[in-house]
Amino acid sequence: MYTTEFLDLPPLVRAGGRVRLPGSKSISNRVLLLAGLAAGTTEVHDLLDSDDTRVMLDALRLLGCSLQRDGDVLKVTGLGGQLSRKDAQLFLGNAGTAMRPLTAALAVLAASQGGQFQLSGVARMHERPIGDLVQALRQLGCPVADLGQPGFPPLQVGDGGVHALNTAAPIRVRGDVSSQFLTALLLALPLVTTQGPVTIEVDGELISKPYIDITLRLLARFGIAVEREGYQRFVLPQGSAYRTPGRIHVEGDASSASYFIALGAIAGTDQPVRIEGVGLDSIQGDIRFVEAAQAMGAQVTGGPGWLEVQRGAWPLKALTLDCNHIPDAAMTLAVMALYADGPTRLNNIASWRVKETDRIAAMAAELRKLGATVTEGPDFIEVQPLAGPWQAASIHTYDDHRMAMCLSLAAFNPLVAGEPGVPVRILDPKCVGKTFPDYFETLFEVVTPAADQVPVLTVDGPTASGKGTLASELARRLGFHLLDSGALYRATALAAQDAGVSLDDEAPLAELAGRLALRFEGQRVYLAGRDITDPLRLESTGGMASRVSVHPAVRQALHQLQLSFRRAPGLVADGRDMGTVVFPGASLKVFLTASVEQRAERRYKQLISKGVSAKLTQIQSDLRLRDERDANRSVAPCRPAEDAMLLDNSAMSIEDSVVQCLDWWRQRRPF
Repeated sequence: MYTTEFLDLPPLVRAGGRVRLPGSKSISNRVLLLAGLAAGTTEVHDLLDSDDTRVMLDALRLLGCSLQRDGDVLKVTGLGGQLSRKDAQLFLGNAGTAMRPLTAALAVLAASQGGQFQLSGVARMHERPIGDLVQALRQLGCPVADLGQPGFPPLQVGDGGVHALNTAAPIRVRGDVSSQFLTALLLALPLVTTQGPVTIEVDGELISKPYIDITLRLLARFGIAVEREGYQRFVLPQGSAYRTPGRIHVEGDASSASYFIALGAIAGTDQPVRIEGVGLDSIQGDIRFVEAAQAMGAQVTGGPGWLEVQRGAWPLKALTLDCNHIPDAAMTLAVMALYADGPTRLNNIASWRVKETDRIAAMAAELRKLGATVTEGPDFIEVQPLAGPWQAASIHTYDDHRMAMCLSLAAFNPLVAGEPGVPVRILDPKCVGKTFPDYFETLFEVVTPAADQVPVLTVDGPTASGKGTLASELARRLGFHLLDSGALYRATALAAQDAGVSLDDEAPLAELAGRLALRFEGQRVYLAGRDITDPLRLESTGGMASRVSVHPAVRQALHQLQLSFRRAPGLVADGRDMGTVVFPGASLKVFLTASVEQRAERRYKQLISKGVSAKLTQIQSDLRLRDERDANRSVAPCRPAEDAMLLDNSAMSIEDSVVQCLDWWRQRRPF
């Protein structure tokens, strides 16, 4: 997961390939709570690993559930409907799928068994309404106290005493604000059906009915057969008790599938985008996003557990749609509307306003940054197609995972304008951790950026100038790939040493370089399967690399390998000729100019700290010799590009150098 301050997406032109979806958030947290309330042990397969499920797991653990990992399987041993502890403070982040059902379940358990629990979350959670659920619980006789603004978290449920609950009269709850209130009651009230059946009646039109269908199906898996009359009246039979199904599988998230369905509709020109983990047989209501995408022109095929999507009509077809049945996935349609042949209007989306952020207002604001004309109302949004010019936009994500994932699709703007595209900056990309931590990594695996539009920052300089450390930190801060070109020459030297090839024999060296079996995994480097991380950094290896790099044929053989590192979202490349030869069109070129004396002292301290015997005078002599060799070689001599920014880092810390380079970088970006 990208944890950077921002993530710049270069202009993208096509998509195709295979995507494996994470588990559904809606199913995951329902299953976890049901398993936690049931007697016995439930094996949960393919559980979503995200912020929302982590807070639910933390809560269950705190309440006394046993949680054991066995590979990809989570074994949950539940409470059997009995509190193992009578008080706790639960922090539930911004997870509505944890806050609402836990509030209801703990309220009835605390009232019927004597307990007291406090539930809180992040600031935004304390702005998300829960008053209708609280009112329903108070009808039942559960003590619920507001700890902040009435009708919003934080809350205290229970007061430590045992209370008789009024289960004879129907419990009434509004259905037109959030279906999660009804889901919470359906999950909690089987716990208090000992004396008779419990009835829930819905006031008003129930929104997001497909999410209630998920709840009912999962309740049935855990032994609760709910009787219902449409979506207005639900009866929990007397004596209901949660029974573990033993094993349960969490299907892929249909809401997350919407981004890749849209991806295929917009950019699946040469091959389809194949989505695995959810298919046309999904129990999730958001699978009906497929119908909306098809109405806009997408070509979709699918079966059990899979979908394939390609572009059909282009531009996409505008539509007007009642989105009550796909409230989360409908957000993706708002971005697809930018590529349509007319205005697209999404109706019946009032629930957007009480989600992780006010999504109607947020979507309108961010689409306008791109240059779109947007009209918003209390329960609708209308988006005009954006024929150009597109604006390079810095997208505020409001700590809302769906805003980040939806707006990433705007990076395909070259397909519309017919001109060089513009990048899109996603602020706080880590917000996708709520449901799809690896979303951007997955996206980059199946998209192709516009030629020469992937941003490159080069850091060149002489030996021991600190370019490797600086480049590594810049890549980390920007979320970019890193090319340590010196490692390629060092690896070639080691390969030559293994093969018994002379470092002065240009032709066989070039042949070795051309078929270098080099693999980077995190901080480790492998050559033909052998870990060469440590020998790669030896002083002797550096000296051999300097001899190898003077050969034009070797440099040519490694050139294509170096270019292959230029992948979305961007690249930081360090070496001696990155800005002059390999990436002459780089957005920013930095050349370090620290003195020989300063570089020698740094290297001396570095070696001494590692317990390596060294002489400062000898290091200075070696550096001068290597500087002369690198600067005077016939091919790609080590010297700054004409448009390079010279950075004398002799008296600068790494952080000072990073700050200066990032400032230069920001000046060159279009945001």
